[in-house]
Amino acid sequence: MQDDTVKITGFHAHIYFDTTTREAAAHIREGLGADFNVQLGRWHEQPIGPHPKAMYQVAFSPEQFGKVVPWLMLNREGLDILIHPTTGDDVADHTDHSLWLGKKLELNIEFLRQVRAT
Repeated sequence: MQDDTVKITGFHAHIYFDTTTREAAAHIREGLGADFNVQLGRWHEQPIGPHPKAMYQVAFSPEQFGKVVPWLMLNREGLDILIHPTTGDDVADHTDHSLWLGKKLELNIEFLRQVRAT
């Protein structure tokens, strides 16, 4: 088996929310910021890029994966979360290499393909 993990430079978790679940998203954000060495991205109140709903991104190192992802599994408060590696191939990272907590949302992958083509 080939060891492909050397290509992973980090991970992103995208926490999706709407007006009724924003408070839950804020609670998750507070927990992540307090308990882990992560980078909390901006709140996006509207769909952005390939993401079909409001969300914020959390970036973390491969070393944090085993701590952050189990915490999200147990503390996601019913929200849908996309987790993907950063390998330099955004299309594959958001599709083939991704995992979902909750419902799998349909991403606008064409947006990523267009960005890659430019």
